[in-house]
Amino acid sequence: MKAKVPKLEAGELMLSRMVRNSPPNFIEWRPTTSQNVEGLNDTADIYRFFDCTEAAEFLYACVARTIKEDVPREIEYLRRHDEALRRIMDTVEMPDRLAEDLLMFIRENKGALSKRRRAGEYKALRDDEVQKLEAIVRDAFDGFDEDAATRKRVVPAE
Repeated sequence: MKAKVPKLEAGELMLSRMVRNSPPNFIEWRPTTSQNVEGLNDTADIYRFFDCTEAAEFLYACVARTIKEDVPREIEYLRRHDEALRRIMDTVEMPDRLAEDLLMFIRENKGALSKRRRAGEYKALRDDEVQKLEAIVRDAFDGFDEDAATRKRVVPAE
């Protein structure tokens, strides 16, 4: 399961606004012989008191979303995954890695084991076993993916 980041576009917009709204370039400089630049005036005040409220609000929204939505969703995913894996192992005997892969393949193919996988690493399974295993995975994750489609994205106010 991949972690999702709250609308990175919103963060990019916020950063570009910060750059656009930064004070005019008051830095006097000259190039050095070592392909660098040398500041010629005192610039501390330019950087000392910039307004990073919008950046702090965006980071807060990211952390809040992680705590309120992503972590509970990940815990729910792991609970469903463990339940499905336990039921798969109770139904048929197979190595743990093969069972883990089976669960993943069924989820990736919207609740069914693909013909290619069925004819490949899972050819030893009977048709009734495959149907049972597909039902186990579908039951364990029933409603989980639909919840993800309706979740709101965190976007700080512009």
